[in-house]
Amino acid sequence: MVIAMKATRSYTMRARAEQAEQTRDRILGSLIALATERPLAGCTLPAIADRAGVSVQTILRVFGSRDGLFDAALERSRAEVLAERPADPHDRRATITALVDHYEARGDGVLLLLGQESWDPFAALATSGGKRMHRDWVEAAFADVLDRVPRESRTEAVDLLVVATDLSAWKIWRRDLGRSRDETIERMLRLAASVTEHLTEPSTAR
Repeated sequence: MVIAMKATRSYTMRARAEQAEQTRDRILGSLIALATERPLAGCTLPAIADRAGVSVQTILRVFGSRDGLFDAALERSRAEVLAERPADPHDRRATITALVDHYEARGDGVLLLLGQESWDPFAALATSGGKRMHRDWVEAAFADVLDRVPRESRTEAVDLLVVATDLSAWKIWRRDLGRSRDETIERMLRLAASVTEHLTEPSTAR
């Protein structure tokens, strides 16, 4: 009898923990989705609660405040971005393809955030972190090339590769010029290859 009661209590606690985690994930996902559709000022607690199917009180109970919710959403987004953008210096095509697919999934939402960074502190926090992540990604994805660049030229080399693979390049090809996903991948590969070839040329040939 005692064993059965303990087992039932344990099952109930696990079920409640799982339900709480699902609720938390649903709230975070709702905020992240809303932030790709409207300015952050419009991502109010009532709007997030309505999207997630919970009450405002539930959001506050889980995250403490709107700022707490936004901080948690930023942490989750960064983890997802890292997973979506593997950096393999030995497989440039797979690496660039993964990057473009990441832009396909999140690019428009990030462009919306970038448009708010001059006046919304949280947008500035999110985009500044994203820029640092992209630079780190470049250093990992092109490590084979950067290892051969003289130390005094490394910053310039990273700068060039950041620009060649930046969201803004994807935006020009996909949104401004109307190129397809596959065309964008090929163009980014060619641009990055041009940069890496330049970087590895003997200095006398530059």
